[in-house]
This record gives sequence, C-alpha cells and structure tokens, in this order.
Amino acid sequence: MLKKVHKVLIVDDSALFRTLLSEIISSDPYLEVVGLAIDPYDAREKIKKLNPDVITLDIQMPKMDGVQFLRNLMRLHPLPVVMISTLTQHGAEATLEALEIGAIDYFPKPTDNIAEYMANYSQLVIEKVKMAATANMNPKTRKNLSINEISVAGSQLNSHFDLIAIGASTGGTEAIRHLLEVLPATMPPIVITQHIKSVFSKSFAERLHRASKLQVEVLSSDKAPLINGRVYVAPGDTHMIVVKKGTRYYAQRCDSDPVQRHKPSVDVLFSSIAKAAGSKGLAVLLTGMGKDGAKGMQEMAEKGAVTVAQDENSSVVWGMPKAAIELEAATCILALDKISNFIVKKVYSKVTLKNKVLE
Repeated sequence: MLKKVHKVLIVDDSALFRTLLSEIISSDPYLEVVGLAIDPYDAREKIKKLNPDVITLDIQMPKMDGVQFLRNLMRLHPLPVVMISTLTQHGAEATLEALEIGAIDYFPKPTDNIAEYMANYSQLVIEKVKMAATANMNPKTRKNLSINEISVAGSQLNSHFDLIAIGASTGGTEAIRHLLEVLPATMPPIVITQHIKSVFSKSFAERLHRASKLQVEVLSSDKAPLINGRVYVAPGDTHMIVVKKGTRYYAQRCDSDPVQRHKPSVDVLFSSIAKAAGSKGLAVLLTGMGKDGAKGMQEMAEKGAVTVAQDENSSVVWGMPKAAIELEAATCILALDKISNFIVKKVYSKVTLKNKVLE
C-alpha cells in the first residue's frame, strides 16, 4: 500500500529560513512543499489555492503575528500546524499559547548559525511535520469540564499511594493542564516529565500553576523533598528521578545521556519510581510521539503500581500510550476526561463527583 504524500505550506518572513526548511522537508519522499508564504495574508490566499495538509508557521512575522493568525485559522479553516518558535522567554510563552489554541507541535528557530543548526535537526523537523499531518485534530478533551465537579471534603488520602507520575510529549502541554485543573489541592505529590526545551519549562509550569489548585514548580534544586499538594516539573534538557531515603521521597535532577532520544525522558522517571515506590506509585502516560515511557511504565506495572494510558480518541498523537499498551504495561486505558476522576477515586477514601458520592 502506497503511503500518502502530505502537502506542506511554509509560512515565514525569512527568505533564508524558508529556503532551508523547504530543502529539508522536500528531502522526504512523503512530504511535498506546495508553497511558501511570506506573511499571514499571503498564507491565507495560498491555503485557499493550494489546500495543504500541514503548515509550518513562524510566530514572529510582520502584519500579523503567528499566534493571531493561528487563532483565525483554527476558527475558520482548522489545519495541522507546527509552530516555529524562537528560543526566548517570549517565544516560549507564545508557543504554549499556540499549543493551547490548537497547534500540534513546535520547532525551535535558531537565531545564530541557522544553516548548521537546521542541518543537525533536519530529521526531527521531518518527523514533526509528518506526525502533525496525521495527528488527531479533534481529540476529545475536557475543555468544557467544570473545575468544581470533584470534591473530597471530609475525605482522607489512601495511604497505599505515595506519589503520582505523569509523562507526555506531543499534545501533552494541554493534556496535562486539563488533567491537573480539576485535581484537589491536597493531592499526593505529582512528578511530571514533558518533552520540552529548557527555555519553555518556567512558562509551562507557570501556566499549570495558574490553571490548578496545586502548587506547581520546575524542579530547580538537585534534591527536593516531595510534598503533598505540590507538582514538580522536570526541567527541560535534564532528567528527573525519584529516590527514597528512609520514609521520604525526593526528586533529583539527573544529567545522564538522553533515553529514547529524549532528555528529560519519561522512561527515566518511571523506572526510578518503580525502584523507589514499587506498588505505591501511580503512573499516567499521555499523548506523544514515539515510545518513551512504555518500558518505564512496564517496570512500574511489574512492581504492582497502577498504570494508566490515554486512549487513542483523546490523544493528539497516540504513540507513547500505544507503545505502553502493546507492552501490556497499562493496567487501565482511559480517555483524557476520565483520568482525573480515576486518580482522585484511587487516592481518596471518599469522592463527591457530580453530586454522587463514590466510596
């Protein structure tokens, strides 16, 4: 069976970057660059004319910035979009906003040595564009779910669960936000590995903190005690592991080599929790490209931990959860809008959900 050739429109005001990106994308036999646009107005006309399957979109452009154009596009003519973002604080905040609006993924845009940088990351660019072209554009999420639906008033934490671990990649920044926004403030400690660049880590944690009742922070020290009601995000480009000393758990930074090409890696986090917490851990593997997290989740499941994989219909990219399911590492497969309720029911003795008490 022949694979489909995906049509790509490149939108960028830099002639050099348009040329380099076009050469990289065109080198793949299953991608065809059908057009180059210099600004959003040019892009609008070429979308109508060329009907692309996927768009690469620069954030910083004249006449209209990429985020505003994306907002208009998702309202009028939704298409898979890969954002091109500068590695700056402003670029990080704009990129996370774009992912919230509906962009599938992003790729960092260098400011120096552009040709050399792009040559080194050409395969990653191709993978992201191809993945976006086949991504789930309308995953079933919990965007309309009220944050007041879960109540644990008068409930006690189940002593069986010491901590919760979450891993994600493509589509994960929004999936994690949707998951956290309904969780009670007294949850057991939560540790998160999201594939992300270091410059994005602070903005990502701040967005989660604003959306949640929990205290969310990037792991900033080499060793931090895990505390109830707090969420610890692995810093971009650094692994995070969990260790146990006596009766206490600690999150640590780990500067070992990338795993599954990722740093931070979900496998590294999950594997450390399998060793530290055994059956007292609860792991969630969300949307993402690739297989990172599957083997680590398998190790946790083998130690008796509860392990949850996001289902296909609610995933932007059903890669990582699928890999875990194929390894029989997931003890439960759930849609995104069911995972928060599942976790709360596991870790609390009594939960009130939609005026129904669940023992």
